[in-house]
Amino acid sequence: MESLEETHWEVTISGTGVAQSLLALALSRSGKKVLHVDKNPYYGGPEAALSLQEAVEWASEVNKETACLPFEDATVLTPGSSESGSDLSPSRAYTLSLSPQLIYSRSQLLPILVSSKVYRQLEFQAVGSWWIYKSATGGDKELYRVPSSREDVFADDFISMKSKRTLMRFLRHLSQNAATQEASGELSSMLEEEDLAKPLPEYLTAKFHVPPELYNPLLSLSLSQAPAQSTMAHYAVPRIQRHLASIGVFGPGFGSVLVKWGGSSEISQVGCRALAVGGGVYVLNTGIENLNPGESDDSRIRLRLSSGEVISSTYVVGSDWDLPSPPNTLCDCDKVSRSITIVSSPLDELFPVTAEGGPVPAGAVVVFPAASLGLTDESPPVYISVHSSETAECPAGQSVLYGSVSIAGVQGQSLIADAIDRLLKSSAGPNARVLWSLRYTQLGRAVKGDTRPANVVLDNVIRFPAPSLDLAFDDSTIDLVKDAWSVIMGDEASPDDFMKFEEREDYDDEE
Repeated sequence: MESLEETHWEVTISGTGVAQSLLALALSRSGKKVLHVDKNPYYGGPEAALSLQEAVEWASEVNKETACLPFEDATVLTPGSSESGSDLSPSRAYTLSLSPQLIYSRSQLLPILVSSKVYRQLEFQAVGSWWIYKSATGGDKELYRVPSSREDVFADDFISMKSKRTLMRFLRHLSQNAATQEASGELSSMLEEEDLAKPLPEYLTAKFHVPPELYNPLLSLSLSQAPAQSTMAHYAVPRIQRHLASIGVFGPGFGSVLVKWGGSSEISQVGCRALAVGGGVYVLNTGIENLNPGESDDSRIRLRLSSGEVISSTYVVGSDWDLPSPPNTLCDCDKVSRSITIVSSPLDELFPVTAEGGPVPAGAVVVFPAASLGLTDESPPVYISVHSSETAECPAGQSVLYGSVSIAGVQGQSLIADAIDRLLKSSAGPNARVLWSLRYTQLGRAVKGDTRPANVVLDNVIRFPAPSLDLAFDDSTIDLVKDAWSVIMGDEASPDDFMKFEEREDYDDEE
């Protein structure tokens, strides 16, 4: 067998994040010689899923001065520990995702996973309810479920009858637009002709006379991480429409899913497995230290790996965190505070079956508007994605809470901790407590309206932009992967062939 240095690689992919792994999947039937390396000892890159011990080691690595990662300021807290031990299970009983994202039923990702034949290796679970936290007065509930269908609206006991009629008019408008879009295959002129260049609350008031009590529920369906007045209608309205149009696609009562056993990390691993089956070579704990495009005699790119080996490759692909980068290229990224918290309660009341015949959800979204945390309207909301033990991310009787707020640093972490404390007091009973927590800042790309990110291609080096910080899978990732695939394949393949594979003759479910 040839060594890495003796092989003339056609493609070298650096990093095993979702974008790189989907590219690996796209190239898995190409017949090209592909080397896929990752400086980390695990798959998944910024979307990795880790055990408790791996998370502790990861936090230590993040905080090293020499670390160049899309994360910083990581801290592990174990408030559930005591001299008599803790309620935590062994390390491997947990699979904790660094960048959890839900996947809408209408996402471009799901057809790709089907046409490329890897969907059988993944298990999907329903995300059920969206909840809004509201500071209670008297005997009022602190959490109420956001209605997102005609049945939900009429069953709701929080919204006034007048607001219900207004909300139904808005939902019907979006449903009609979605139906027109599905029939035509294009964005309906309904939205094209509207004035969406204004903050969402102003749009809702001007066009539908929506009262302020509905601003936060509708904003939550867009998953906007910006304050309400900073969330433009051209960003929020299509995302609310996406939420509504996704409900019922795969079953009654839900419109988005999670991937069991680690979320996006599982998608990365099935992509990497497909390339390995197709003849690709994988090397973990090995990154690219230096690349010199055009310095070899045949104009191939010469690379020095962290193992000391020097190889050559026609194309090199990765993000700025996975490739040697010019100074200051990583300084323009957005930052969000993230946390992963294990709690000693199943939080069952957050996972009701949302429609007759529907599944028991494994995920829920709880939104804390700024006012509910004592902040002004100029502050962003806090999102808590709640995962039950059915996701296999924690043992039975526990839950994993993934917190996020678009304020980096101590202030952001304080807001997430406050939100989690309020959530446990309102939903988990008097004995629920935090057993373990990981807090960190994530760097990446905030999704802003319909601005489409692009790869940087120079001298056969393809650089993916920073990973998305969206709380749902960002479909622009598919476009980025397809663009990279098109550059690499050139005239060898038609865009219509992208990720469309025939069954392997000896298909094995365990492959």
